[in-house]
Amino acid sequence: MTHQPISPRFDVRKTSQGESVIVTDERGIALTRLVLLNKGSAFTQRERVELGLDGFLPSQVCTLDEQIERAYESFSKHPNAISKYQFLRGVQERQEVLFYALVARHLEEMMPIIYTPTVGEAVANFSQMFQFGRGISLSTGNIHRAQDIVNEFPLNDVRLLVATDSSAILGIGDQGYGGLAISIGKLALYTVGGRLSPFHSAPVCLDVGTDRKSLTDDPLYVGARHPRLRGDEHTAFLDAFVDAVHKRWPKAIIQWEDLAKDTAFEVLDRYRDKVPSFNDDIQGTGAVALAGVLRACELKEETLADQRFMIYGAGAGGIGVAQAIYDGLIREGLSHEEAKVRIFVFDSKGLLLDNRKLDAYKMPFAHSLETFEEWDYKGEQPSIEEVIRQAGITCMLGLSGQPGAFGQRWVKLVHENTYRPIIFGLSNPTSLSEGLPSDFLSWTNGDALVAMGSPFPPVIQAGRCFNIGQGNNAFVFPGLGVGSVVAEASKITDNMVLDAAYALAAYTSRTYGKEERIYPELNHLRAVCKDVAVAVLKAAMKDKVAEINIASDEALEAMVEADAWEADYLPMFDSLEKAEGFFETVEEEKVANG
Repeated sequence: MTHQPISPRFDVRKTSQGESVIVTDERGIALTRLVLLNKGSAFTQRERVELGLDGFLPSQVCTLDEQIERAYESFSKHPNAISKYQFLRGVQERQEVLFYALVARHLEEMMPIIYTPTVGEAVANFSQMFQFGRGISLSTGNIHRAQDIVNEFPLNDVRLLVATDSSAILGIGDQGYGGLAISIGKLALYTVGGRLSPFHSAPVCLDVGTDRKSLTDDPLYVGARHPRLRGDEHTAFLDAFVDAVHKRWPKAIIQWEDLAKDTAFEVLDRYRDKVPSFNDDIQGTGAVALAGVLRACELKEETLADQRFMIYGAGAGGIGVAQAIYDGLIREGLSHEEAKVRIFVFDSKGLLLDNRKLDAYKMPFAHSLETFEEWDYKGEQPSIEEVIRQAGITCMLGLSGQPGAFGQRWVKLVHENTYRPIIFGLSNPTSLSEGLPSDFLSWTNGDALVAMGSPFPPVIQAGRCFNIGQGNNAFVFPGLGVGSVVAEASKITDNMVLDAAYALAAYTSRTYGKEERIYPELNHLRAVCKDVAVAVLKAAMKDKVAEINIASDEALEAMVEADAWEADYLPMFDSLEKAEGFFETVEEEKVANG
């Protein structure tokens, strides 16, 4: 028998005076174990007495700023990135508001810790580092109870979930239960960058097993110890998850994360019309790459249609980038045939051709040999160098996970086709990058427009400083998700994703002008996310998938701003009546004091 959703132990409420408060029936030490509620030493004297905490905390009432200062001092003492990651996760599992306030205050320094590249190491060592359960974990042992489990989740108003089956984590593949760290990290960026309330989100691990023997043989491994579900069994598992989520939270957005490349496309196609959902590896990566290319085109005073594209890597990211560029070319007025003939995609076996046996998701970008009838090439199909030369490639994008794949020969050949070659090595983590920005710039005498998937420091060459943009999905997915949440979108359309890319490119252009930056600096994340969210809102209305219909940009911006969450402690009470009385007294005192 399916349970009804539980009554929450706490809720965020509005008083008649318009004040946001937390109402909870928890008391005493138990209150400090609920991470969304725990204020630690910042509980006020009134809260300590009324909620049974008096005598269980230090006598000094600290401010959030003081707590941030103390936590940052501790963070700074940790000797390496993975140690700092563990420290921050510990803060998150003790005092969640403090965690978000701390990361927001030191975003540029901490984002590479909670996200790429450090999160890859955290995923690979998840079982050894495991301390805290978080979010929703569905496995083959409990998937038949999916509805009960989802119903027992203590947040009643979940609006967005990040779900992974951990089959294709970054460039390190099947990581079993460890992939949950990716969902946790993505949601941290939703909150810090997109200002999505952590009271409205949930990370999900779809533990369908693992084929990595080093995990199943590890006595400390915390996930399901059996081979991965595939085919109909995998589909039935995801069906149970989606049905359970949709029944309890019918408007919730699902972000699919790090699914194997063939599965990623099948899952997106299966569910996108049933629940509002998108795949960050396909659509987020594609939008970020397109935004960077649009900005590079602006810097070289050319259009997207002036470029010829080689995409090295045909996984979810590579095909997602190909699709985004294709959609951009169509938007800019090209026919389908004109757009396709500008894009050449390579997988591990060579150029995608329709006479090869290809996975279905690759077929839209497979060329016929008739395309090359007038080319001069050796062998049965054109090689990479032959494509670069004879197609006149001006933009080379790497999503292969093959470190150093973009060698001097290829880069110089692209440079021969254009005075400003666009070279993006977008694979991450850093160890899997297609090359080094310093090499790309050296081989092109500083002419290349370079961006990478992982953070790289500026490059100094011949007295010039080159800022290396990071094509980070965090510039797109939080705004895409938040815009969809605010719109209460029934579906996330291709136009919503495409407009997210154009919004990011427009932000970079408006902010930096002619300065050679392909992407914004990370300290612009919140502003970028807001612009992307507004663009997504407008696209949702245009595509008639939004619950709202508002004409002015100012009103849309106000809606996004009104929905934004800030990391700050809310007053806490054990009843709404007490909250009402407290603020009535406050108002009376203000009046009495003039």
